[in-house]
Amino acid sequence: MSYMSTLRAFAVSGALMMPGAAWAQQVEINFYYPVAIGGPVTQIVEDLISRFEAENPDVKVNPIYSGTYSETISKALAAFRAGQPPELAVMLSVDMYTLVDEGAVAPIERFVETDEDRAWLEGFMPVFMSNSQTADQTWGVPFQRGTTVFFWNKNMFEEAGLDPDVGPQNWEEVVEFAGKLTKRDASGNATTWGMQVPSSLTSYWLLQGYVAQNEGKLFELSGDQTYFDSPEVVEALEYWVSLAHEHKVMKPGVIEWATNPKDFFEGKAAMITTTSGNLTNVKNNAPFPFGVQILPEHKKRGAPTSGGNIFIFEGVDAEKQEAAFRFTKWLTSAEQSAEWSIKTGYIAPREDAWETAAMKTYVEEFPEALVPREQIPFMVPELSTYENQRVARVIDDAIEASLTATKTPAQALADAQAEAERILRNYRN
Repeated sequence: MSYMSTLRAFAVSGALMMPGAAWAQQVEINFYYPVAIGGPVTQIVEDLISRFEAENPDVKVNPIYSGTYSETISKALAAFRAGQPPELAVMLSVDMYTLVDEGAVAPIERFVETDEDRAWLEGFMPVFMSNSQTADQTWGVPFQRGTTVFFWNKNMFEEAGLDPDVGPQNWEEVVEFAGKLTKRDASGNATTWGMQVPSSLTSYWLLQGYVAQNEGKLFELSGDQTYFDSPEVVEALEYWVSLAHEHKVMKPGVIEWATNPKDFFEGKAAMITTTSGNLTNVKNNAPFPFGVQILPEHKKRGAPTSGGNIFIFEGVDAEKQEAAFRFTKWLTSAEQSAEWSIKTGYIAPREDAWETAAMKTYVEEFPEALVPREQIPFMVPELSTYENQRVARVIDDAIEASLTATKTPAQALADAQAEAERILRNYRN
């Protein structure tokens, strides 16, 4: 029997044979979770932890709410370098190369020993594993994963003479519909914008959807090459910029992530693109009937994956790693994946989650929840490279410069590609 199997057997026997002593032998693990504030998400997390602990009384999970995704990886790596890493953390799947390069995270295969373990690991949808595996190893387990989807206000569609049940199907229709939906006061100032696309934080992610629809790509899966200045990428960014500066159907400048759904709720934007992770938020807070669909096409359909994986850290005791694996496996099982998807709007990344009774009931009551899943055949891996935060910042800066008319898209992307090349050239064999 392997060391990990022995640990599992010991944990089970301790819980069954010595109920009074099980608590004394309890293993404590720290779980970094990226949320900047409290509220419903933290309540969902804590409820899940309570139920796991009830089923696994020999494990104590300490949730540590670690801020944004960027703050979470910074804190986790700082703790790792100081010799005090968390046992596990939810971090962006695209940070895989950075974490592996640091030697900070353990390959999941190290803990996979039984047929049940193998069936669990093989149960994740392949598109979500693209940002989870490299060097023939799995470094993060898909958890709160998503994509970009398209929402519209059905009341505003009716007022504009549009079919409220059918959103725009291509780039040209987005411009056409947005023109009919944009409203201005007597002074010519927009009171409702026809279209809004957020451009703060991870703006490259929104661009990647346009690039995929234009039959282009931003990077190689090897993580060491980008194509920021390719014609397909330049054309995609030119289209995005044209919504504000040429067609004047979108607010110019940078649009904040946080205010984008709020503007939609308040009638300041008739159509928006946002993360599928906002699906439950829109369902619960839109004071009007809304439509949701996969992204409009251009040369083809296309959208990026997104979101967080669970990573297990190196530099901690083996029994704590084993407890972290048990929690990870439980949290990403079919039942909990379905529950997380229902309560948050993230896509359940397992096929068996969609076959649970809870999920079947939910999509029957709220069919819009199926939209992110319908987009899976058209999804591409999210931008992920070595030194990913630096490279992402380079392309984000280029997008901001273009949207604020500081540079043309062609010039901004040429500058971005030159800087990305400087960062990544040393990672190529």
